[in-house]
Amino acid sequence: MKCECFSCVTDLLDYLQNNLLIAHYCGFNIMKPLPSYWTLDRFINSLDNDLLQNLMHSQVKKLYELGVIDTSFIVLDSTPIMANTSQNNPKFFKKDKFNPDNQPKSDKDCALGVHTASNQHNEKKCEFYWGYKNHVPVDCITGLPIFELTTTADVSDSTVALDILSQTNSFLPVNECTFIADKAYDVKAIYNTVKDVYEGDCVIPLNKRNTKNPKKLSSGHPICEAGLAMNKDGKCRSEGRIRQKYCCPFRNSKSGCCPCNHKNWNNGKKHRGCTKYITVHDDYRLSIDRDCISFKKIYSLRTEAERYNARFKQTGQERLWGHSENAAKNLNTIAHIALLAVAYAAFITKSNYSVRCLKSAKRIA
Repeated sequence: MKCECFSCVTDLLDYLQNNLLIAHYCGFNIMKPLPSYWTLDRFINSLDNDLLQNLMHSQVKKLYELGVIDTSFIVLDSTPIMANTSQNNPKFFKKDKFNPDNQPKSDKDCALGVHTASNQHNEKKCEFYWGYKNHVPVDCITGLPIFELTTTADVSDSTVALDILSQTNSFLPVNECTFIADKAYDVKAIYNTVKDVYEGDCVIPLNKRNTKNPKKLSSGHPICEAGLAMNKDGKCRSEGRIRQKYCCPFRNSKSGCCPCNHKNWNNGKKHRGCTKYITVHDDYRLSIDRDCISFKKIYSLRTEAERYNARFKQTGQERLWGHSENAAKNLNTIAHIALLAVAYAAFITKSNYSVRCLKSAKRIA
């Protein structure tokens, strides 16, 4: 089903009915009626996902031993998987269809998520959907997946990144890797774990999170609203970071006055005037030079995740036909298994097509 890129199981049944030889190779007894829709539906909903995960892990290890997969550069990204519900239909006109309290009746396990509808930096257009997420670390050299994890759509990408690395490292070594991800994974714990535990490097852009960039002098001292250089006033530690405090130059003056009449100047306190805080770059996250050429070239490898997600969606996984979280997990894992099987077939047959090109493999077959 995934190799033929069928989006629903009814297309699969029609295909097998018209190609009994392929049904025979799949293990069905063609002298008897083929399984019905409900039989396949029960199978997808009840199958233990650990069995499929073990199969995928064995494929990845085999390709790693053959020298096809490399873990020097790993990019992690997630792709939205829409649940099989009418509330994801843009033609379904209902005012509160994306209300978190309005759980779809057809899928009790899915959750409400949001994804960007445009890759343009100047467009912050987002779309809501009911469904799941598929988190996939991809080998940047071959563009093949090395692990996969399916969660509900309300799970943040950064919260599962360390768990994905840990589970991947349990069967495939990721030591001394270069971890590449977008700004959604800009979390200090990810930087420190990759550096300290896996002895690797992180290539992640900063997520400014509404931070302000105050005007500074060449010495690093910020400039207040009145255009005066502010003075240092000690350091403080909060939320695991060190911040340098700067105060008004007329803080202890008894006769001076604030040129801009700041609101904190006439507050009746002993120490008057404005204050600013600047984070001291003492951790690995802030010590990375994101303007250098090497960082930009390595970060450009992140497009391999986008390419693989496009091939993954072509297998019919952009919208599910199942109605449960276990069905979503099984269908996602089967899609990855199919794409890894194409890569393995391309290698052992020494064909001249790419290990990630499904259409070329089908033409040669």
